[in-house]
Amino acid sequence: MPSLTKYIFVTGGVTSSLGKGIIAASLAKLLQARGYSVTIQKLDPYINVDPGTLNPYEHGECFVTDDGAETDLDLGHYERFLNVPTSQANNVTTGRIYQYVINKEREGAYLGKTVQVIPHITDEIKRRIKLLGNTGNYDIVITEIGGTVGDIESLPYIEAVRQLKWEPNFDCIVLHLTLVPYLATSGELKTKPTQHSVKSLLESGVQPDILALRTEHKLTEGVKEKVALFCNIAPKSVIQAIDAETIYDVPLLMKEEELDKVVLDKLSLPYKGEPKLKEWNEFLFKLKNPKNKITIGLVGKYIELKDSYKSIAEALIHAGAHSEIEVDIKWIHSESIKDNNTENKLSKLSSETPDDTIKAELHLPSILGYEKIARGAVEALARDAGCHRLRIPPGAAGDLHDPGGAVQLLRPPAHHHALRTPLLRGCVCGDLPVRILAGRHGTDRIPDAHGDRDEERDPAGGLHQRLAGAGQ
Repeated sequence: MPSLTKYIFVTGGVTSSLGKGIIAASLAKLLQARGYSVTIQKLDPYINVDPGTLNPYEHGECFVTDDGAETDLDLGHYERFLNVPTSQANNVTTGRIYQYVINKEREGAYLGKTVQVIPHITDEIKRRIKLLGNTGNYDIVITEIGGTVGDIESLPYIEAVRQLKWEPNFDCIVLHLTLVPYLATSGELKTKPTQHSVKSLLESGVQPDILALRTEHKLTEGVKEKVALFCNIAPKSVIQAIDAETIYDVPLLMKEEELDKVVLDKLSLPYKGEPKLKEWNEFLFKLKNPKNKITIGLVGKYIELKDSYKSIAEALIHAGAHSEIEVDIKWIHSESIKDNNTENKLSKLSSETPDDTIKAELHLPSILGYEKIARGAVEALARDAGCHRLRIPPGAAGDLHDPGGAVQLLRPPAHHHALRTPLLRGCVCGDLPVRILAGRHGTDRIPDAHGDRDEERDPAGGLHQRLAGAGQ
């Protein structure tokens, strides 16, 4: 029986880091808001089996899914936009593909045939692309292909897409994201990079159905028509993807461009009414119009690349927006924190904000993969601290990981009790429960998004084994 699931492939050209993941997540959000069941998959062209062994400076954070899979940080965006859990099936790497094919060859599964990129590697890519659709749980699967069109690493994935477009009973379209640079000296938007990017895709046998053009300046109708003319698509299928104030504005910008309608038309699917984005708009309003502000010092080993702690930073921002609080994150390198300069570092953090601002410092592990920090983490700072300043001296924490795989709780320095300062300490797994000691209430409390937890219970929400299994 043919699958009824529709597929959307998102490719990128001209340069990397254009925001394919954000475009994919924004489109998925709009389709979900129209009543469709949507998930997003990421195909990564590197030969690593998974990102778990990658240096954060190389690829940002390693996002760990509910089934323990170590995946690309884009899956964090997918979960934050859709509020739908992802799994190992949502992230495929070239390394995993080749590992599977080579293992089958060693087992004799190919009966002595010559194992080649086509058809064996491309067949395995196609099989994994179809895994989510074959579950029957999704109306639409959006597959983001990492890298840039023209790179040798991504060629097998583009070839797999070409083959899928010709398979019977497989309904798919291709959305290609490119860049339209602005030359300040001449005051012009240049479309030639986009034309060459589409040409490169055509050389691989794939005609894009929709073009999304990243730009710093508004595109004129003339620019859109020129791109459409040279790239063999209709003008209405050329979508402006202009820079946004926040990534959470992008779904609304794509709605203005009617990207979701263009996609549904090409997939022969009904609109099902206007997208229901009330909650999304309320979140955006709170994010942009906070009533209070807190400063959180985030201590980490890889803070030079903020994406190394992307999910933690976004989780704090989300929690702040829920409580109508602006979260100002101060990034502090862990190697700069010593026993003899802790108070100096904290006083500098305190001096950067008004006295009536609550201050806190979270000492986080080197590699993080969790978005699910409870809203209680920020709410507790604003509600239960019982003081205007909440300082968390990192102290001599030592190794950040205990043998069970959970993050070690911080040990305060000897002068902590003399300062009579409340201590916030947490375990970064699951939802980061927050514990406030010696605060206004005089007892240990662990507030979280679902109410206070008993301290005698597992403060990590029973996720220690999952963390250990995930290689944290």
